[in-house]
Amino acid sequence: MAVVIDRLGEPRPRHPEKQNRPDTPLLRKPEWLRVRAPGSPGYAATRAIVKEHRLVTVCEEAACPNIGECWDKSHATFMILGQVCTRACAFCNVATGRPEPVDADEPARVADAVAKMGLKHVVVTSVDRDDLADGGAGQFVAVIREIRAAAPETTIEILTPDFARKPVSAVERVIEARPDVFNHNLETVPRLYLSIRPGARYYHSLRLLERVKERDPSQFTKSGVMVGLGESKEEVMQVMDDMRSAGVDFITIGQYLQPSRKHAPIDRFVHPDEFAALAEIARAKGFLMAAASPLTRSSHHAGEDFERLRAARIAKSAVA
Repeated sequence: MAVVIDRLGEPRPRHPEKQNRPDTPLLRKPEWLRVRAPGSPGYAATRAIVKEHRLVTVCEEAACPNIGECWDKSHATFMILGQVCTRACAFCNVATGRPEPVDADEPARVADAVAKMGLKHVVVTSVDRDDLADGGAGQFVAVIREIRAAAPETTIEILTPDFARKPVSAVERVIEARPDVFNHNLETVPRLYLSIRPGARYYHSLRLLERVKERDPSQFTKSGVMVGLGESKEEVMQVMDDMRSAGVDFITIGQYLQPSRKHAPIDRFVHPDEFAALAEIARAKGFLMAAASPLTRSSHHAGEDFERLRAARIAKSAVA
């Protein structure tokens, strides 16, 4: 079982709650999922800035297959509130356990790194922090505030947890901080929640996205799902309809990749042609933007997608 090194330099099991699960087979990846190992000068420069500022990235913690491409372009997705999650989702590679105290200096370090990297668009996500009274909402607000001060031209996309069982006021504080994009992933279809995302509830997550639009209709909302977990095409299409009913502007659909034998098994590898068809269906259902491919992730090409999203809204307004 892999380990994670905490801030005190102590090793701990990355997935202690999964140690007793039976092993599941690891399927051989098809050609369309092969990526080059990272190692370019741009990658090294981004890594140096991340380490210098003592920051955590979801690129590393979630073992993202796009890390080489993104870091080479000086794009990194920062993961705030530590590197240990209070949830134990069956698909996720982020470490589970007892988190460390909230780092009050983290927002300033994130903002300084954003400015130093010259990011035009930044994505900030977090682990789930069920141990905190506000679920970590205050840290998101602080990060947004610090980035606005250090890099006022940078657009900000947040990818939040669900803030389950937290006061509505916590979520509203994040909405009122006015990120450019408010993202919360549904991850999978309702039928699979108990096995794939047992600590979450599908309709709670959907309601979170809907609340953002109710409080601030001008804010872009975004959500994503994985395929290859055993869902049907009809179930994915129903999730699209649910998202549109909640006013979601942008959907991402990507292939689930199994982090280890202790995680949920891959049901199948979805062919790129099927992803292209799903993207067409999503656009027909009214999404302003739809990104769907085997390697699509929430933050992959997020800056370019944001510009297209903004252009799509302008074009739609002009027609109306």
